[in-house]
Parts: sequence; structure tokens; C-alpha cells
Amino acid sequence: MRAPILLLLGLLIGGGLGSVLDMTRSGQVALALDKGASVGKSNVEPTVGSAGVGALGRVEPASRIRRIAPPSTVTMNRVDRLFVKEGDDVTADQLLAEFADAPEKKAAVAQADAAIAEAQTELARVLAASRPEDIDAQREHVASLRFQEVMARVDAKRADTLVPSGAGAPAVAERAVAAANRATAELREAEARLASLSHPRPEDVAVAEAKVRSAQAASARARSEVALSQIIAPISGKILKIHARPGDLVGAEGLLELANLDLMEVVADVYETDLQRIHVGGHADVIIPGTSIRYPAQVREIGWLVKHALEAGTDPTAAVDGRTVEVRLSLGNEGTANLRQRINAQVHVAIEP
Repeated sequence: MRAPILLLLGLLIGGGLGSVLDMTRSGQVALALDKGASVGKSNVEPTVGSAGVGALGRVEPASRIRRIAPPSTVTMNRVDRLFVKEGDDVTADQLLAEFADAPEKKAAVAQADAAIAEAQTELARVLAASRPEDIDAQREHVASLRFQEVMARVDAKRADTLVPSGAGAPAVAERAVAAANRATAELREAEARLASLSHPRPEDVAVAEAKVRSAQAASARARSEVALSQIIAPISGKILKIHARPGDLVGAEGLLELANLDLMEVVADVYETDLQRIHVGGHADVIIPGTSIRYPAQVREIGWLVKHALEAGTDPTAAVDGRTVEVRLSLGNEGTANLRQRINAQVHVAIEP
């Protein structure tokens, strides 16, 4: 009789405690939804009831932070000149810095440009064939040889007609014919010379054009070498941090960090089990820890990779011992203006389903 009574009391007590625990857990979730923040430590799922999803996040520029560094193929990475300072606004393609070997490479560009000019001058000379005065002189020489050939042919014909009558010797007639043939050969040679002076030979033109192309290729290579000795801004934005200054070698952290702050975002680490309750375009609130400040945001992108963190890393906002996906939320004008100087700051995110 006593045993059934004790069993009944145990069931009643257990049910009461379960109800109390359920009420306590529901109260915590409701409180989290009201504050727009996750409950408990970072390794506890920040799910905000069935009405939404809570997560930790960090503030980032929509352009991402660009870490600018020289290519790994550069042998000289000592900073010679730095043209910007932290906080400066820069435009895309603006020159930010030069390394110590830049003057030498610029001199190589000047030398290559001079070689192009020389090759182009030689090509123009070949195409022009010769100077006008040389062509005129050769024309006069051809005219003189043509007259001499005519006279030699006349003499050869006269000497040949005198041989049958005995008034002329055959040997004289033969010498006259030989002289006429020699005059013809000299005339043909002079005419060929005149043609070469007036019109360039194709093979000479081809060689001159090849020299021009070779000089142009050398110039392009020299200019690419200069580009490797300079740091050019890939985007318009603001200089956030400079890691190396004139005289310093650029280390693993790069030369500087650059970002466009016109549009700010929040990157939230959402547990993979909560992804089915969020969608692109969904509304969210971004809450600054320790304050009641809220900034509206909108889900812009849901990541593709699931991160699995087994232990705490260097990122203070990353979840520990959980599988999360990065969800990027766009901030409005007010949030962008007020969080522009709080890059990487930790925030709480409440995402509506």
C-alpha cells in the first residue's frame, strides 16, 4: 500500500520539475528573442525559438578587406616610397607605393623606348629606299650610260659594214661589238641600282620590321617589370592599416589593408541546423552588445561552406565546437554610417524566418 503511494508522489514531483524546467527554458528563449541576442556561451546553439534565428556576427565592409602585397615572384620587396597614410581615401589604379628597384626598372623602360625609336628610324630609312639626291644622281648616271651604249652600237655597226669592202679590219669590228656589249651590261647594272634606290627590297623591309617588333616586346617586358615594383590600388576605398613603411621589408601580413566603406555588412555564423529557417531577402536586426541599439539588416547571401570549429581560434566571434555557415547581411545607411569604424566588431544578430 505504501509503495504505490510513493510511486505516485515520485511521478508528480518529476512532472512538476519538468514543467518548471520547460518554463525556465521557454523564458530564456523569449528573453533572447526580445533582446535579439543568442543565449548562453558561444558554443551553445543561439537558436531563437521557432520565430527566428539568433547568431553571433562581425562587422565587415561589403568589398571585403583587401590585403595588398607584392607578388611572390618579386625579389626586391623593400619599400622605397609610400604615397598614402592610414585613413586616406584612394581611387582604383592609384599608385600607393614603390619598391627599391623601381628606379632601375624605369631606366630599363627608357632604354627599351630608345631602342624602339632607333628601330623605327631604320625601318623608315629602308622604306624610303634612299635620299632624293642619291636617286637623282643615279638617274643621271643611267642616262649617260644609255647614251654611251647607243654610241657603242653605232660604232660597232659602222665597223661591221666596212669589213666586206676591205676598208675595215675584222678585229676592229669585233672590238667594237665587245665595247657595245660592255656598255649594255653597265647600263643594266646602273638601272638595277636605280631600282633598288627607288624601291626597297622586301627582305630588307622584313628585317627592319622584325627589329621594330623585337624592340617593342622588350619595352613591354620592361614596363611589366616596373609594374611589379609598384603597388596599385585594385579598388577605390580607404587605407585601414599600413604594415610596412619606407625602408621596411614587406612581411607575411602584406604592405597595407584597404577596403571600400561605402557599404557595410554583418557576417553571421549561423548553425547549419538553422539554415532552413532563413532565406535571402529576409529581415534581421543587428544588436550592439551591451546596448539597446538595433540596426535593421537584410540577408544578402548564404554561404556555401560549412565550417567546423573544434577549438577556439583567433576570431573572437567564431562559434566553438559547432558547424556553422556564414550568412552575410546588408546594413542600411544608418548602420553603415555608425559601424564604419567598427570593422570586425562583435555583434548579435536576430534573423526573422
